[in-house]
Amino acid sequence: MTVDVAIIGGGISGLATAHALKRQGRKVVVLERQTRPGGNAQSERIGDFLMEHGPSTINAASTAATGLSTDLGLDDQRCDLGEGVQKRYLVADGTLSGISAGPMGFLTSGYLSVTGRLRMMAEFLLPHQLDGEDETVMAFCSRRFGREFTERVIDPMVAGIYAGKAADLSVSAVFPKLVALEREFGSVSLGMFRRYQQGAKMPGSRLYSWSDGIGALPRALSARLGGCIQTGIAVQRVRRGPWGFKIDAGSAGSFDARAVVIATQPHVTAQFLDGLDDAAATAAGEIKAPSLAVVFLGFKRNQVDHPLDGLGFLVPQGEGRLINGAQFGSTMFPGRAPEGCVAVTGYFGGARAPDLARLPEADLIALARKEFSDLIGARGEPVVARVKYWPLGLPQYEIGHMERTACLRDAEKHTPGLFVTGNYFEGPSVSSCLERAMKTAQAALGCLELSDRGVKAQYELRAQ
Repeated sequence: MTVDVAIIGGGISGLATAHALKRQGRKVVVLERQTRPGGNAQSERIGDFLMEHGPSTINAASTAATGLSTDLGLDDQRCDLGEGVQKRYLVADGTLSGISAGPMGFLTSGYLSVTGRLRMMAEFLLPHQLDGEDETVMAFCSRRFGREFTERVIDPMVAGIYAGKAADLSVSAVFPKLVALEREFGSVSLGMFRRYQQGAKMPGSRLYSWSDGIGALPRALSARLGGCIQTGIAVQRVRRGPWGFKIDAGSAGSFDARAVVIATQPHVTAQFLDGLDDAAATAAGEIKAPSLAVVFLGFKRNQVDHPLDGLGFLVPQGEGRLINGAQFGSTMFPGRAPEGCVAVTGYFGGARAPDLARLPEADLIALARKEFSDLIGARGEPVVARVKYWPLGLPQYEIGHMERTACLRDAEKHTPGLFVTGNYFEGPSVSSCLERAMKTAQAALGCLELSDRGVKAQYELRAQ
């Protein structure tokens, strides 16, 4: 088979890239190793419960996500965050501490000490860093906002978003806007205030999903792409050819493509780049993705004491608990649990304790039940209990990550027609993956158009 673009990997990034190119009239094929596309964006109905195996929300500020939802006809299935989400919860001294979701929540609650709050407010008085060296999230936020705020708020946030540790991840890669504000204004707080004065919108937290969960997106993309998707295809190697690329798919044969988009996990990307761009292959291979386990439990409402009036809770590492955090799915969106029941999801493993994510299913369920018993007063046997294992979880944006992704972007310059996309470029969220996919599709389209003009010019030259 000969196509304009072959996309290796049928997760959200690969499917969205393929969809954007197909809309421009390009012939594409998506080669997916698993039996069904979608990557980690999977939603599963268990009776009247709905379990998210991976991501669970979309940021309403993402134009790529909202545009795709409209284009795919998903808007009538859209559900915004429930009105029951009133607070944010963090664990403090073994119990949940509720904090107002408003911008002044941390200043008005007792979660942080008076000293910690004063130190956080003093951020605009501090000198800024001049050497420009990359710092960890822990180092940057401790320097700007104080150690207490960083350990009790920022570190659990990093664990919730990246399943990582603030002491390991690069602030330039994880929070580039904070770094930019310090460099421009000398202070993050002052920079945000100045931007607000200039009319910039403050960061929002409007989240939404669809009635059948995040999995509705890859299903809709797959339906639109139709026969362009080939599953159960294990690509062995990508080679440069005289007119593009040859993709060796083992027993499935080979594919010829004018351009290739690699949309796989970083360790797989490293294998495909080997021989095409060794520096980029090394960079991709250095990106870690520790194991993660998702434990979904459904209870009768009267089995749980806590009001569950938030998105869920996050756990500072200093609390010494085994759970990284949790989501209250039935509070977040309608249709996640039957009438009279609630759904909660716990996250285990990641960079904090990857071995936990490899425990047997029964052990993980018992562990989740113990954590939820302690923290939300969950009692008795759950109505539903399910575990999803991710042997390779979320990519870790460790120190040097910006240099690694720059090297991967350079591969596109060194080898025309080769493109790399995925959740290790601009963030692991669905919204970030879609934004990156749109850029990748546009770059691939530009490459094809440039090639078309070159072929046309050669044809006209020969005709003279």
